[in-house]
Amino acid sequence: MKMGHITIRTSKFPEEIVFYQEIVGLNIVRDLREKGSDIVFLADNENETRIEVINAGQAVCSGSEWISIGFHTDDVKKLREELQTKGLAVTEITSPAPAVRFFFVKDPAGVSVQFLEEKN
Repeated sequence: MKMGHITIRTSKFPEEIVFYQEIVGLNIVRDLREKGSDIVFLADNENETRIEVINAGQAVCSGSEWISIGFHTDDVKKLREELQTKGLAVTEITSPAPAVRFFFVKDPAGVSVQFLEEKN
């Protein structure tokens, strides 16, 4: 079975879309705003797992300290510095094994987003 999407309901709908486009590098693969629904799907490409963002005014914080969404990056240190320069609050880089390094940042809805570098 293949995962289809992860849903984030948020009161920060426009900011959330910009975060996943500009910070994570995802593309809008389906946009239901044209049909009257504030729902956007973002992914690397059409066939990948998607982030579904839904405009929900009552959802002040969609995050949980126990759940995160992870994305791979080629250079975790460089990306962390870039995000820090943009004013985002990033965690320290953690390395639980010699070939693995990662850090976290919160998206506008309060969801923890992990950026992970794995060397083979």
